[in-house]
Amino acid sequence: MENTSPVYGRILLKLSGELLGRGDGSFDRAALSPLMAQIGLLRKTGVQVAIVLGGGNIYRGRQGQITREIGDRMGMLATVINGLALRDIFEREGIPCLLQNAFGTLPGMESIDAEKARMALDRGRVVFFTGGTGIPFFSTDTAAALRAIEIHAEALLKATKVDGIYDSDPETNLEAKRFERISFSDAVRLGLRVMDAEAFCMCRDHAVPIVVFPMQRENALLDVAFGKAIGSTVCAQ
Repeated sequence: MENTSPVYGRILLKLSGELLGRGDGSFDRAALSPLMAQIGLLRKTGVQVAIVLGGGNIYRGRQGQITREIGDRMGMLATVINGLALRDIFEREGIPCLLQNAFGTLPGMESIDAEKARMALDRGRVVFFTGGTGIPFFSTDTAAALRAIEIHAEALLKATKVDGIYDSDPETNLEAKRFERISFSDAVRLGLRVMDAEAFCMCRDHAVPIVVFPMQRENALLDVAFGKAIGSTVCAQ
């Protein structure tokens, strides 16, 4: 029997920059519209939604001929640009938002404050976390794990272009095995690259399950929130 109510009351959604645009600094409104519609429906059911944004549609920290540290800082700034844009788009659609960033107070946004974020979620606002961890050499996956823990999220949902976690790249290996469920320990041991080992370990230590799911599937976010078996779940043994 399918669930008729959500299985998660508060979620942290990790959205990569690639899901927001084409890599040229643009924003794909066609991709954002179903996302906003699903978040709107989740809010009506009482599900609280926080979002950590990537910046790959604008800049990827490991590209070019600059140092890793500077590249990471540029990538973190790209996530702030995405946050400003998405907050504007969401609020013009009637979805109230709070935007926080890891660099401290900037015009139009607040610094990261977990207590304020939790209070905003309780009031039905969507919370955007930008700026990654604020420190180079850490990915936005690690930032997503950190923010999920800070806001006491019941699950970290990572939206991707594939339908879950595989033991190798399914685009190059037709025999790649998909995991419906896998433990945190096995995910780290196998070196699965869908998320950083740091993110897996943080979520393991704080008992926050991770669901990796295909965002482009119709109603995917709603299905995950209501417990439908799509994608892959990383959890305790």
